[in-house]
Parts: sequence; structure tokens; C-alpha cells
Amino acid sequence: MRRDARGREAGGPQVSEAPSLKGAAVGRRIGIGLMYGLWKPRVLGAWKVPASGPVILAVNHSHNIDGPMVMGTAPRPLHFLIKKEAYVGPLGPFLEGIGQVKVDRGGPDRTAIGRALGVLDNGGALGIFPEGSRGEGDFASLRAGLAYFAVRSGAPIVPVAVLGSGDTPGRVVKGLPALKSRVDVVFGSAFDAGDGSGRRTRTALDEATVRIQDRLTAHLADAKRLTGR
Repeated sequence: MRRDARGREAGGPQVSEAPSLKGAAVGRRIGIGLMYGLWKPRVLGAWKVPASGPVILAVNHSHNIDGPMVMGTAPRPLHFLIKKEAYVGPLGPFLEGIGQVKVDRGGPDRTAIGRALGVLDNGGALGIFPEGSRGEGDFASLRAGLAYFAVRSGAPIVPVAVLGSGDTPGRVVKGLPALKSRVDVVFGSAFDAGDGSGRRTRTALDEATVRIQDRLTAHLADAKRLTGR
């Protein structure tokens, strides 16, 4: 792999300032207050998240509150990859302030990739919705981005299942779960996506994506059995 004078891979993602860890810590405190104040999270397996070092939390995504719910229940501050369409009005500076990463899903966003890798290089926790956008929340369709970050950084992946966020629509605020309804957040065991060879080829990433999908799908099934969802 050809590298530049600073040791970076030539043609790699742009090097940019990593998101603020202090901001993510503030975001976590806000998430704790909101999620536990408005709903009844039941958190299982949080101890499985490594207490330190780089880690990627891969979260299923079926509802708007899935990200904030994980931010408020995870044992570490998180930097989520969030679509640029969410950065509207005052919400944009707020998301930037709490250490989240804006990403343009229309094509390879080199700045976002660089910032996300910066989180992992600094030993932080990166949150990703591997399905790319809200859907059935069943991990049925994974994008290659998760495999890239895991293989490139060597960070382990922790699967996270959020269950019940879309079960009972609220009457007070449409589009949100009913106030004080229960939402289950189940953290799984950390695993490595790579095959141990250190390869970063397209074939290696495709193989890693298959391994990741198998592990995430199995965790979601286990979480449903455990919670009775």
C-alpha cells in the first residue's frame, strides 16, 4: 500500500479533527436524562461493551429515538454517524457540539470517514446504523461501511438491538413511542470482523460484511428471545 510522507495511505480519507469527546460525554448525559425521563429503558448486557479502547457499536434502526436511546443507555460516550439531512436549523450546531459525525450518504464522504477513523484512533466509541437508514431494524441489508471501519481500525464490534421503540405510537407526540413505555436495549458480545490476515481488499471487506451480518442477525434473534419481543 503506497503511503504519503506522514505514513497515511495515499488516496485515503481526509485527515480532519476528531469529534469532541467532551461533547459526546455531554450528549450522553443529555441522553440519559431524556431517555429515562420520557421512557422506561431496560438495558441488558451493557457490561459487554469494552470499558476502554476503540469499539464500534452496530445498532439496528427502526425508529427515530434509536440513536438517542443508545446514547443514553451505553456505558460510554458515543460518536454516531448521522445523515447530513438531520443537521437542520439549530439541531446542526447541537449535534456538532455533542460530538456526532455528519455524513453525506450520497457518495464517499472522505471528511466523515476521516473523522470516524479519528474517533477510533483516539480510543473512542463509534456508533453506526449499518442498515444505513431506518427500516425494519432487522439487519437484513448491511452497507459495507461498517466492515470498512472495523477492518481498517481493528476495533471490535458490539451488536446492539433496540426493541420496542416503534411498538406503541404516542398520542402526545406523534412519531415517538408512547411516554413511559418500555424500550429494551440489548448489548451483545464484542467480536472482530476481520479474518486475522490484515487484508483490506474488496474481497476481504465483502467477506467481513457477511460475517458481521451473521453475527448481528444472530444477536437480534437472541435479544428477541431474551426480552420476549
